[in-house]
Amino acid sequence: MGRPSRLLLILVVSAVAFGCGGCSNRGVKATEVPPPATDDTTLGPGDVFSVRVYGEEAMSGSHQVAPDGTINFPLLGAVQVDGLEPPEVAHEIQTLLKERDLLRNPHVSVYVEQYASKRVSVMGAVANPGTFPLEPGMTVVEAITRAGGFSALADRDGTVVTRKVGNETVRYRVPVARVTKGQARDIEVAAGDIIYVPERLF
Repeated sequence: MGRPSRLLLILVVSAVAFGCGGCSNRGVKATEVPPPATDDTTLGPGDVFSVRVYGEEAMSGSHQVAPDGTINFPLLGAVQVDGLEPPEVAHEIQTLLKERDLLRNPHVSVYVEQYASKRVSVMGAVANPGTFPLEPGMTVVEAITRAGGFSALADRDGTVVTRKVGNETVRYRVPVARVTKGQARDIEVAAGDIIYVPERLF
């Protein structure tokens, strides 16, 4: 092969390599995922939260929101909580306890344990792909752990989070292998996120 032919071959190979170098991540922003687009902490059916009434152990405990959006609270019966924020639920219970002359000056706190009404999906090269309840503060690594962890062929640094932000659907690459080594920041997930773990290419 003459010198001009060898030079042409090198140029063609270089062009192909350069053109396809980012094909697997095309359309994926190599930036940090922003905070959840909407800080929606309202309660819904299936959500689990604990109620603490100061000085009243019999009234304190864990509750799961029923399909009709209520909880069965001691001495109060059905209390509607669907669509309310945790502080609003606490205020509602305090108000009812006072109005029904059950407590003179109740102090109520509400702590969410699990947002079953808000879910995240983990797909691809994980042990148990599926949709899981969103837990307060859940991160990408924690969501993948809920899905049983990575499979043997997982491309951990190729993990992609798809999120709805306003009217736009955005995709972000999260280098999970680097996160677990302390070399990158873990990302908090939002309700409706889809986490996809691709397989390594050999």
